[in-house]
This record gives sequence, structure tokens and C-alpha cells, in this order.
Amino acid sequence: MSHSGISPISAGLRCVCPRCGEGDLFAGYLKIANECPCCGLDYRYEDAGDGPASVVILLVGVLVVFPALLVEVAFKPPLWVHALLWGPLATILTLALLRPFKAFWFALMYRNNVVQGRKDADDISPKP
Repeated sequence: MSHSGISPISAGLRCVCPRCGEGDLFAGYLKIANECPCCGLDYRYEDAGDGPASVVILLVGVLVVFPALLVEVAFKPPLWVHALLWGPLATILTLALLRPFKAFWFALMYRNNVVQGRKDADDISPKP
């Protein structure tokens, strides 16, 4: 059984509660709040782990490495130029994408009723 709520993409881009779409999801830059200040949804079940960070790092790697290779082949700049261009770009992209992607991941977990590795959050009793 899935939860209703706003679109995970919308919740992720706005970094808001996946149920009401109003309350802030984060209590800090990447720290998820304990609950929604508007509808009271308990956020403590969230356990995204390293999933969002892994996907963002892979995405940023693709977005930075291919242009860096093209610049190298076309212009052959010194190494310091690469460090000056691609290091800050990778850092900025990672910091810009990590928060909304973590919110999107959280909203997907809410929509699909995923709680601490269980697909069915209503059945938290141990299996015999």
C-alpha cells in the first residue's frame, strides 16, 4: 500500500514534506528534521544511507569528466587549469544537487512505504 502525497520530484526540488508539500524537510543543510512542522509526519523512519550521495557523485563525475576530457583533447591546458576549472565545478554541482536529491529519495521512500529496509512498513513484526 503506497502513501498519497505530492510528487517525489516536486518534493525533492522544493525540499518539502512528501505528504503535505508545505513543511521543510531539513533541519540543517543535509540533516532531516524529526517531523514536519505543518502536518506532523514523522521523518525519523528515513534511512537513505549513502544512496543519494552515491548517485549524485556518479552524476557529477559524468558531468565533469567528459567536458574535462574534451578540453584536454582540444586545448591541452596545463594541469593547474584543469584543477582550477573542474575542482570548483565538481564541488558546486555536488553541493547543489545533494540536498534536492536526498529530498527526492526521501519522498520516494515515503511514496513506496519503505521503512528501514522494509518495503511494507505496516508489517514490522519479525517473521517466524
